[in-house]
Amino acid sequence: MNKKILTEREQEVFELLVINKTTSEIAQSLGISEKTVRNHISNAIQKLGVKGRAQAVVELIKLGEITI
Repeated sequence: MNKKILTEREQEVFELLVINKTTSEIAQSLGISEKTVRNHISNAIQKLGVKGRAQAVVELIKLGEITI
């Protein structure tokens, strides 16, 4: 069984990102601060070794972590 790369919360953040939600909308939807949303995104980008949100999304789709 494949080990998940993202935490559950990071995954929730990226699932909202791929449906074009803003940082503010994600924060409101999940009941967390915008800074926390940005931290989750940064952590995921670092784990994946990519340069930005778009690359992270592409990589996560390739890995089967998120779907569009």
